[in-house]
Amino acid sequence: MTTWKVKLVPEAQAEFDRLDGSVKKQVLKQLVKLEKNPQYGDPLGNKAGINLEGYFNLYADKKRIRIVYQVINLIIKVIAIDKREDMEVYRVALKRIIAMKSD
Repeated sequence: MTTWKVKLVPEAQAEFDRLDGSVKKQVLKQLVKLEKNPQYGDPLGNKAGINLEGYFNLYADKKRIRIVYQVINLIIKVIAIDKREDMEVYRVALKRIIAMKSD
């Protein structure tokens, strides 16, 4: 059975570290599920001018927390972990993706 490796970009790691203890546990459970099946999340597309095609979204904490990630070979690259409020997590994810491409 193939196992993928979850890696958080530094900004996503900081977001994870700031989470409340019980929420952090729920996010961690979701990340463990991703190691077994990276298609566990829902594919993202282009909504409200935020183009995240090729990326996925996974929920935690009764859908209050969003995990935005990309699958690259056997690596699951977590881009952002935050609340959905006003789609801010998706805007943040897009900014990070653009910044990573320009590096």
